[in-house]
Amino acid sequence: MKYEHMQKGIFLSRPNRFIANVLISNKNGQEETVVCHVKNTGRCRELLISGVTVLVQFHPEAALLGRKTQYSLIGVWKEREEGPLLINMDSQAPNQVAYEWLLSGNASLPYGKENIETTKLVEGIQNIKREVTYGQSRFDLAFQTANPEFSAFMEVKGVTLEENGLAMFPDAPTLRGVKHVEELVKAHEAGYEAYILFVIQMKEMTGFVPNRKTHPEFAKALQEAKRGGVHILAYDCIVTDTSMTLDKAVPVLLDE
Repeated sequence: MKYEHMQKGIFLSRPNRFIANVLISNKNGQEETVVCHVKNTGRCRELLISGVTVLVQFHPEAALLGRKTQYSLIGVWKEREEGPLLINMDSQAPNQVAYEWLLSGNASLPYGKENIETTKLVEGIQNIKREVTYGQSRFDLAFQTANPEFSAFMEVKGVTLEENGLAMFPDAPTLRGVKHVEELVKAHEAGYEAYILFVIQMKEMTGFVPNRKTHPEFAKALQEAKRGGVHILAYDCIVTDTSMTLDKAVPVLLDE
């Protein structure tokens, strides 16, 4: 996934969950404060701290499109003892990079029962569709293979929260997330392959864990889903000033 018209700025404040005030240098080299659309309605309190460096995207067509703001807040450098970490905050990006990953032909997905020698990797992914309704939920992705008996659903979750090198989800209680997990279990029982893909919007993570402290019900739902045959996957991303690409698998640690 690529971005155009990107520049750095200094985060000042977030009056509400939809907008942020950011200090940038304009085309004349002068500093000015601009209002940015925050493309992530999560809390992000550990990221959006006054004074941190952020990435914003300028939308030259804003007026024509009827946008209320000319800028979007896309990324942030999180300050850590081991050095700043660039995190993509765009909540729309995980679905796009997952779609591009499946489309590329490089996706390595298990199917069948896990943790046994007969587990195989999906090959020849095709007929990829987005926003597909099943039961009471709408899953982010659905796809098939050349094998007419193979059909799958995939729910994608973006991850921006990290603590001590562990990526965590969610950063706030998510009843909708629990519902999606439960619907995936039902889909698997009906004969579909089912996947939950956690897209970690950063690098340098040693593992992924559900955020039990924030939402223990979601952590429990994930454990039950894995026992029920749903594949739980986590991948990190290569994040730059102008792009984000799904990269490598990260260990999923579901046990307490």
